[in-house]
Amino acid sequence: MRIRKAVFPVAGLGTRFLPATKASAKEMLPIVDKPLIQYAVQEAISAGAEELIFITGRSKNSIMDHFDKAYELEAELASRGKGKLLETVQEILPPGITCIFIRQAEALGLGHAVLCAWPAVGDEDFSVILADDLIDGRLRPCLAQMQRVYQEYGTSVIAVERVPQEDVSSYGIVETQPVGPGLGEIRRIVEKPKPAEATSNLAVVGRYILTPRIFKLLERTQRGAGGEIQLTDAISAMIQEQTVLAYEFEGTRYDCGSKLGYLKANVEYGLKHPELADGFREYLHDLTADWSQPAGEKVVKVAKK
Repeated sequence: MRIRKAVFPVAGLGTRFLPATKASAKEMLPIVDKPLIQYAVQEAISAGAEELIFITGRSKNSIMDHFDKAYELEAELASRGKGKLLETVQEILPPGITCIFIRQAEALGLGHAVLCAWPAVGDEDFSVILADDLIDGRLRPCLAQMQRVYQEYGTSVIAVERVPQEDVSSYGIVETQPVGPGLGEIRRIVEKPKPAEATSNLAVVGRYILTPRIFKLLERTQRGAGGEIQLTDAISAMIQEQTVLAYEFEGTRYDCGSKLGYLKANVEYGLKHPELADGFREYLHDLTADWSQPAGEKVVKVAKK
């Protein structure tokens, strides 16, 4: 009952972060000192994944390079006696983990990206992780939490969280029948409903455990919202055939697909970083103290720095 294969849809253009993402993948944007995609990969491995399937686009070679072995860099670090840095580089991808890269020829949406993974996934249950949804699971990573639900119920599990009613039009929204604390069977799922029409504020976030039935359903899913093949449309069809659970995970999600969410993640992860936390906290304290002063004093204090 362990999910061995994890799919990472990373072919998006990242237009909200232009020009930073003009020639580099948005998933390579760093949170302190690790790119977003590395956090996602570590989460998948913590839940038992052994095969990592990346659905890539034309400008995503940096992701492939990040998880490839860097012989020259490792040799240079070894020759200079930089053992700690060498260990950091070598631990990016643990032994026994396989990476598969599949090119998504057209940007036809999340559903199409997941469909592209079918040849590599085959007839196994699998997980899907969206790297720009960075989730701090606190005591247990989000996907590992979902894995426990999957092991108990043996069916598809989707991560959800409650969002303000005015924000429901930015998410897939589910209606559920309660099964247990923080767990419900999905009765209906709608992609980006208008706030006045949404009967729930349970929003789907970027973590899924799915059965391979989803591929057949995606294969016949027509283009939906935004002219794309929506994963939520295929899930809507799947709930007519089999149980799909919605799980309210424990932890904090940072929407790193937005600039504000990305900045929040960097600040909060910086405050927990073992090397930087104390100095960064002191800096933020001094900075906020400066900006709490009257305008004239604030300018003088900043100028002195």
